[in-house]
Amino acid sequence: MFRVLGTTWPLLTGVMLMMVGNGIQGSLLGIRGAIEGFGTYEMSIVMSAYFLGFLGGSRLAPEMIRRVGHVRVFAALGSMISAVMVLYPVIPDVTAWTVMRVLIGFCFSGVYVTAESWLNNTATNDTRGQALSAYMIVQMIGIIASQALLNAGDPSGFLLFIIPSVLVSLAFTPILLSATPAPVFDTTRPLSFRRLWEISPLGCVGMFLTGGIYSAMFGMAAVWGTMVSLSVAQISIFVGAMYVGGLVLQYPIGWVSDRVDRRQLILGLAALGACVMMYATVAEAGFYALIVMSLALGGLVNPLYSLLIAYTNDFLNREEMAGASAGMIFINGLGAIAGPLVTGWMMETFGPGGFFLFIGILMSLMAVYAAWRMTQRAAPAVADTGAFMPLAHTASALAVEAVMEHAEDVRRG
Repeated sequence: MFRVLGTTWPLLTGVMLMMVGNGIQGSLLGIRGAIEGFGTYEMSIVMSAYFLGFLGGSRLAPEMIRRVGHVRVFAALGSMISAVMVLYPVIPDVTAWTVMRVLIGFCFSGVYVTAESWLNNTATNDTRGQALSAYMIVQMIGIIASQALLNAGDPSGFLLFIIPSVLVSLAFTPILLSATPAPVFDTTRPLSFRRLWEISPLGCVGMFLTGGIYSAMFGMAAVWGTMVSLSVAQISIFVGAMYVGGLVLQYPIGWVSDRVDRRQLILGLAALGACVMMYATVAEAGFYALIVMSLALGGLVNPLYSLLIAYTNDFLNREEMAGASAGMIFINGLGAIAGPLVTGWMMETFGPGGFFLFIGILMSLMAVYAAWRMTQRAAPAVADTGAFMPLAHTASALAVEAVMEHAEDVRRG
């Protein structure tokens, strides 16, 4: 691991700073939107816009990189991110925020594609697994740290918008000054959705549902917090706990998944998550109980994403992995766009409990579908499955492809 960190620390440092900047702006907008008097459904549109931009970036950024190169794309998108972050408080308008969220989602998607291609190029076959694990860990640490920064200033002022802009600007310095050459980048044609469905119906349905769950959780959690009158400090702890749960439980759940039928684990995690969310919908829980539920939610949802990728990978041959990764990211993105919109509508219709109700419904659907799929075909033998590799939801298709190929290499020994 130390050898990996010695060669990738500039990139990993830059990624962590980017995640701090990205993490704080998501929660901050939910709080600032309430201060500006924006409605719950208006904020759901703003939050959904990020995932629309992210999906567009995942499709267009690879072609941009192929045409003009990593460094130019990296610098251009980074400049756009920094500019947009300081413009939010200057233009407190729902339409303007929606457009800016599309832009910033597009830019972050392109930045992740660029960073991950650099990381993949730096790693060798022997170190790729460690590099990918380090990449996921610094992403999660960056997002957790971003929630603590919410307490560094007044959400009604400008400072909390300037901080992420500066951090994102600084993030590019160690990467662009690194001696590591930019890799050659080839675009990949995704598998057809029909072929992807034939390979893994559960993978397709699960990726769509987890997209909706994830975007609802991290797009609308701060909006929910303002609805129930949590303080800024309490909102930051509540959101941060989701990421802590995801970081802590990824590896234990991954260890189990390499030893059982992964569908059983997907079913169990989804069913447990549904129960937790249905309880949160009806219970009048105190703040500490909310933190426990937040830890549980993050600890269940983040591994589910990685599990679905690992499960789908068990049915792919190596030539299909690149195309499958792009297709799965697209399906997940479609679900992510819908997540905040439906959550916002449910919160306006049913009150704050609609936040947990929506997530609980999606978790229930995943559990039911996983149970049904277990009756449709036999699971592959455990010895024939690839290794579980943890992934954050922000990963691009390039990182997913690298994880799939590494899992295949581990399986083959």
